[in-house]
Amino acid sequence: MAAVLGVPAMGQQTTAVQAHLAQPSSANRVIVVSLKDKKLALVEGGQIKKVYTVAVGKPSTPSPTGTFKVVRRVKNPTYSHDGKTILPGPTNPVGTRWMGLSIKGYGIHGTNEPKSIGKAASHGCIRMAKKDLEEMYEMVSVGDSVELVGERNEETAQLFGGDQKPAQEPALTASLTPASSTTATDVTADSLAVTANR
Repeated sequence: MAAVLGVPAMGQQTTAVQAHLAQPSSANRVIVVSLKDKKLALVEGGQIKKVYTVAVGKPSTPSPTGTFKVVRRVKNPTYSHDGKTILPGPTNPVGTRWMGLSIKGYGIHGTNEPKSIGKAASHGCIRMAKKDLEEMYEMVSVGDSVELVGERNEETAQLFGGDQKPAQEPALTASLTPASSTTATDVTADSLAVTANR
């Protein structure tokens, strides 16, 4: 199981807002992303609550694989990268919501490129359509588990269907090791700066 990362993701600043430490989720909730299917399933108590089409990392900037945690939730984030800052609004590359993962710089977020949804088009993050993102954001908590699955396995075949046979089912282990900590942050204030791979 991945540890919860307690430091901000690349460039995230908490000094500008009132952030509070949140207790890990008490629900048995898992977000499963099939990178091959470009689908995300929200599973709670072993039952599928919702399935969404997403954008995943393109071949030159693939999404990481492994099991992580949601460590930060931000409404209307400010995006910063390479000295450039983009305020919340229609041109913000991470959209209206940010769910940072326990792997530095990666998260589940919106996009200012809605035609990228359903494609391998991101810089490694998981992109969602605005309506889907805002709906799922309300159902997800800090501490929820996130499985980013690179190859089809029995779980993804059951969740997302299809005629494709699953690959041999490997154990889900992180290909990039997240740092460990015991705290997590749930930020609901507006305009927290985030820097991500998007």
